[in-house]
Amino acid sequence: MTLLRWALGSLALLYLAAIVALFLLQRALLFPIPQSARTSPAEAGFGEAEEIVADTADGERIIVWHVPPKGDRPVVLFFHGNGDILAWRVPRFRALVADGTGLVAVAFRGYAGSSGTPTEEALLQDGAAAYDFAVARYPAARIVPWGYSLGSGVAVAVAVTRPVGAIVLEAPYTSTVDVAAAAFPLFPVRLLMRDRFHSDRRIANLKAPLLVMHGEQDTVIAAAFGRRLYELAPQPKRFVAFETGTHINLDELGAVGVAQRFLDETLHRSR
Repeated sequence: MTLLRWALGSLALLYLAAIVALFLLQRALLFPIPQSARTSPAEAGFGEAEEIVADTADGERIIVWHVPPKGDRPVVLFFHGNGDILAWRVPRFRALVADGTGLVAVAFRGYAGSSGTPTEEALLQDGAAAYDFAVARYPAARIVPWGYSLGSGVAVAVAVTRPVGAIVLEAPYTSTVDVAAAAFPLFPVRLLMRDRFHSDRRIANLKAPLLVMHGEQDTVIAAAFGRRLYELAPQPKRFVAFETGTHINLDELGAVGVAQRFLDETLHRSR
C-alpha cells in the first residue's frame, strides 16, 4: 500500500506539473513563431508586392504586403496561420493576384519583421490596422478578409465589426479553446486558456457572404469544427469540403480557384 500511495502521489505531481507547464507555455504553443526576421517580398520572389509598415492602435508596427487590384477586382485581406509567414505563401499569393485580384497580407506581430508579442487581443489589433490600411484605399464592398487556420479568428472578428464584401475561412474553428481541449483531453484546458478566439460567439453577427473551405483529412483543426462554425453562420454561405485535404494542402487541390469563383459570383451579383 505504501508503494501504491507513493506511485499515485508521483503521478499526481507529474500531472500537476504538466498542467503548470501547459499554462506557462500555452502562448508558445499557440503562437509558435517560425521566423521573426523580416523578409521582403522581393527576397521571397514576389516582386509584384509592395512592403508597407503599418501602425497599430496600440503602438506596434506590422508588415503588410500590398498588391493593388486591377479595375474593380476584389481585394483579399489575408490573415495567416499560427506557424506561418508571408514568404511561405508566395505561390498562393501569385495564383491569387493572377486574375487582377488585389492583396493586403499582414504579418502578425512578432512574425517576420512585425514588432510586438502575439496575443488574441493583439492580433485583433493587427487585423483592425490591416483593414484600416485597405479601406483607406478601396471601397469596403470590395474588401474580402481571408483567414487561414488561426487567422480565421481574426478574419471573423474583422468581418463582424466592419463592412466587407465577403469573407473566406480556410480550416477555421469554433474557438481555439475547443481545438486545444480536443488535442489535450486529459487536461482542464478550458480553465487554463487565455487566448480563446471565440468565432462561434461572433459569427452570428456576420452580414457578408461566407465561404468555408476545409480538408476532410485535417488532423490539426478537424473539419467538424469548420462545419460547426458554418452551421452557426447566417446565410448566404457556402461550405466546400476537400475529400483528400489536410491542413496544409488545399492550394494543391484548387482552393484558390474555388475562392475566386465564389468571389466572382458573390461580388458580381452585388454590383
